Amino acid sequence: MHTFPVTVYYEDTDMAGIVYHANYLKFIERARSDWVKQQGLDQQSMREDEGIVFVVRRIEADYLASAMFDDQLEIQTTVKAMTGVRLVMLQEVLREGEPVFRAEVTAVCMTTSGQPARLPAQLRRRVH
Repeated sequence: MHTFPVTVYYEDTDMAGIVYHANYLKFIERARSDWVKQQGLDQQSMREDEGIVFVVRRIEADYLASAMFDDQLEIQTTVKAMTGVRLVMLQEVLREGEPVFRAEVTAVCMTTSGQPARLPAQLRRRVH
């Protein structure tokens, strides 16, 4: 499991001081990007050298509670399943250990021209 800290800033909230719903997607994206980096992959090099990128195919999200301005959050990312081209991850946003948001994210690997591509071998080896 990968963990990633997030502080809720004023810009993340709506007029009531509650995290705006779309910003949870930004938080979990940051955590996924950090997870990929910790797997030893450089997404910029993948795109430039190999012509492959990760693309979010599907997100199923549940808003469980409200996070507020100045909350200290932790995003936990766990790989649920992996195939040759697809990665399914569970991501939970926690405040003091309690979930406030949960999403199942399906990401696929594609060429920059839009064709399916195999996940990098380095990632397949590390996750399995």
